[in-house]
Amino acid sequence: MRTRVTDMLGIELPIFAFSHCRDVVVEVSRAGGMGVLGALYFTPEELEMELKWIDDHVDGKPYGVDVVMPASYAGADLGVDSPEDLLGRLQGMIPEGHRAFVDNLLTSHGVGPLSGEEASRALLGWTDATARPQVEVALRHPIALLANALGPPPADVVELAHAKGVKVAALASTPRHAVKQVEVGVDIVVAQGTEAGGHTGEISTMVLIPQVVDAVDVPVLAAGGIGNGRQMAAGMALGAEGVWTGSIWLAVEEADTPAMAKQRILEATSRDTVRSRSWTGKPARLLRNEWTDAWEAPDSPGTLPMPLQFMLISDALRRIARSDAAELATFPAGQIIGTMNQVRSTKDVVFGLVEEYIEATERLGRLTGD
Repeated sequence: MRTRVTDMLGIELPIFAFSHCRDVVVEVSRAGGMGVLGALYFTPEELEMELKWIDDHVDGKPYGVDVVMPASYAGADLGVDSPEDLLGRLQGMIPEGHRAFVDNLLTSHGVGPLSGEEASRALLGWTDATARPQVEVALRHPIALLANALGPPPADVVELAHAKGVKVAALASTPRHAVKQVEVGVDIVVAQGTEAGGHTGEISTMVLIPQVVDAVDVPVLAAGGIGNGRQMAAGMALGAEGVWTGSIWLAVEEADTPAMAKQRILEATSRDTVRSRSWTGKPARLLRNEWTDAWEAPDSPGTLPMPLQFMLISDALRRIARSDAAELATFPAGQIIGTMNQVRSTKDVVFGLVEEYIEATERLGRLTGD
């Protein structure tokens, strides 16, 4: 399976797997695809440890790192470079009414407070100031790809990656976004339809892919609701040169997804997700539950802009995770979860994608007499 992206990155299969779990990243890369570690939830020190572990276990296979450097966010105009100073300034921008709403919601579900020694992880990588240290760590390792979400990566970051011989990818949810990515030097555009988990736009994958392919001259990866080989073949037929997958790795054997969340994923249908601002302040597809519903209720104060919303709820998410309040536990998940009803190994998922892709393309070949 050779495309421009396989040749560009030295991989056997044009299958990209976004995951926050290092084990999944390693298994996908060792199977011939490209594992991409989501750096968002790691401090620079933690990211260093994660990448060192990957280096030691990936058998020299190419892998990537994904960061979040939003094009716009609250506090971007403060002119603060220090993550610590920025955190303090942003904390002061969160209304007390919003804090009270979150506390009342958790209390009504019997969710207790955190203990004093449990440090907050409120900001992490949701801003330029906090993502740059992650980029610096990533580029000290032999990564093949640096990916960015939520807008074009800064031009100097693209130049720095290229100087290290690292290719750059970026997500786009409209053709206009894709053009902006290419203008700053991005090598690969990930065209992500609204079916995807996490931050996503409003255009469906089937409509978006050919529009983006026609708008840019760099390789395009199809993303959003892709979890089997038939969907991979559809994306390639629309002009994509590979696929970017995410949700399907939440329920594999190697994933570090909490047991409670994994069970909910296996039981969910494709109608059980919703685009909500209740996670980060920007529209993101999440597993729908009482948490997402509460933010849409008449008594909701409304969500805050990024990164204030996540700063507001970060401790709440940790409180929920350690409690039995499964009805409040929400997380990014795409509509493909409706087909995820069993736990499989990462390698089996990769090979299943390939086998079904071959079956689908052979079936199309028979239809055309080829």
